[in-house]
Amino acid sequence: MYFNTKFALGELSAYTPGYRIAHKYTPLYYIHLMKICVIGTGYVGLVDGTCFAETGNTVVCVDSNKAKIDALLCGQIPIYEPGLDALVGKNVTKNRLSFTTDAKTAIQNAEICFISVGTPPGEDGSADLQYVLSAAKTIGEHLNGYKVIVDKSTVPVGTADKVREIIAGLTKQPFDVVSNPEFLKEGAAVEDFLKPDRIVIGTESDRAYALMEKLYAPFVRIGAPIIRMTTRSAEMTKYAANAMLATRISFMNDLANLCELVEADIDMVRKGLGSDSRIGKRFLFPGIGYGGSCFPKDVKAIIRTAQENAYSLELLKAVEAVNEKQKHTLVEKIKRHYGSKLSGKKFAVWGLAFKPQTDDIREAPAIVIIKELLQAGAQISASDPEALAETKKVFGNKIEYQPDNYAALDGADALLILTEWREYREPDFARIKSALKAPLIFDGRNIYSTALMREQGFTYYSIGRRKV
Repeated sequence: MYFNTKFALGELSAYTPGYRIAHKYTPLYYIHLMKICVIGTGYVGLVDGTCFAETGNTVVCVDSNKAKIDALLCGQIPIYEPGLDALVGKNVTKNRLSFTTDAKTAIQNAEICFISVGTPPGEDGSADLQYVLSAAKTIGEHLNGYKVIVDKSTVPVGTADKVREIIAGLTKQPFDVVSNPEFLKEGAAVEDFLKPDRIVIGTESDRAYALMEKLYAPFVRIGAPIIRMTTRSAEMTKYAANAMLATRISFMNDLANLCELVEADIDMVRKGLGSDSRIGKRFLFPGIGYGGSCFPKDVKAIIRTAQENAYSLELLKAVEAVNEKQKHTLVEKIKRHYGSKLSGKKFAVWGLAFKPQTDDIREAPAIVIIKELLQAGAQISASDPEALAETKKVFGNKIEYQPDNYAALDGADALLILTEWREYREPDFARIKSALKAPLIFDGRNIYSTALMREQGFTYYSIGRRKV
C-alpha cells in the first residue's frame, strides 16, 4: 500500500504511542514513538537527543551541570553546530525536547536511557570512564522497570560489561545494555544523524535490539543498514573507524613531506590515488595534522587497549607520531624563510578551530602553532568565524582577536591559514597584499592553487607542493 502523507515525520505528536505512517512511494510501516532519556548535554548528547525528538519521540536531556541546563532552558546552545540551534528550538516549542537536572524522573519515565557523557583521555592515553560509570550508577539507583541502557559515548572494549555490572549491583529490575556508537562529524553532525551511513547496534538481547531497531527506523528509510553485532564488537568498531581515518590523514601528510623533497606535487598524487576505487577520494587531503575531540583521543585509547592486552599497535603508534610532528611543519617553513629570527614578527592567523563549521579547538593544530610562534617571540593577530571565544580561554591577552579576518592582516608580516573555512577560499587578494608588509602566505590547508598564487604575486608556502 502506498499513499502521500500530509505531515512530516517530525510533526507527529509525542504523546501518541504509535503511528502507521508512510512517505511518497514508500511502503506503509509502523513507527513506535518512545520516551527517551539522554544523560549528558555535550556534543553527542545534545545532537542525539535533538534528532531523536525530531522524529516525534519525547526526549529529556539530563545534566548535573545546572548552569548548562539553565542556559539550554533559556535557548542558549553551548556548542556551535550548523542547524542545531533551530532544531533544538523547534522541538522544545513542540514539547518533544526538554532539559533537566532531575535524573531520577527522566530515567523512570524513559523506555531507553542513553549514556552520552564525555570520555576524556587520561594521562596514560586511556579513556577516562568516570562519567560513564557515574551515569550507570545513577541509572541503577533509579531503575523502576525494564529499560534499554545505551552506551552512546565512545568507550573502550568491555565498557558495556562494566556498566551492566554496576547497574546489576544496584537493582533487581530487568534491563539490557547496548553499545550504539555515534559516527558524527563535527560541522555536519545533524545531517549525519538524520541521514546516517549505517547504524551499529551491539547487543546480545533480541528484546533490546527490537526496541533499538524501531527507534532508528525513521533514519534508515532510504536503505542505510542497521548492523547488529556483539557489544564488544560495536565498541571496537567505533575505535577502528576513527583509527582508519586518522591513518589515512597521517599517511597523506607523511607522503606530502616526501613529495616536497623529491619535487612531486601531492595534489597530483592525491588525484591519482583517489581515482582508484579500492582507495576512494575521502580523507586524502594533506595539511597540518588532525585534531578535535575524537581522532587524537581515540587513537590513544585504542593503543592503550592493545597495551593492556599485551599487544602493540605499531602502525597506530606511527600514525600518532606523524600527526604530532605534522603540527610543527608550518612553523619549520616559517623559520626557514626568516632564518629562525621570529622575534618581533607579526603573523595574521586565519582559522583556529580544528576544522571548519565548528568552534572546537581541542587538539587543534592552530593552538600548537600559535604557542610555538609566541615562544619564538612573534606576535599573533587571529581570526576565526566561530572559535575566537574558545581560543581566548587558552591564550587570554597574549594574542589579538579579530572578528573580521581582513582586520587581522593590518601590519602583519605574513598570513597563516590554519583552518579551511569556506570564506577564506576566494578572498580579495589585492586587499591581502596591501595590508601585509610583504605578499607572503603560509597555507597549512592548501586552499589556493600554486598557479593562482604565482599569478597574484605572492610568495606562497603550502604542504606537499613546491614553494611559489
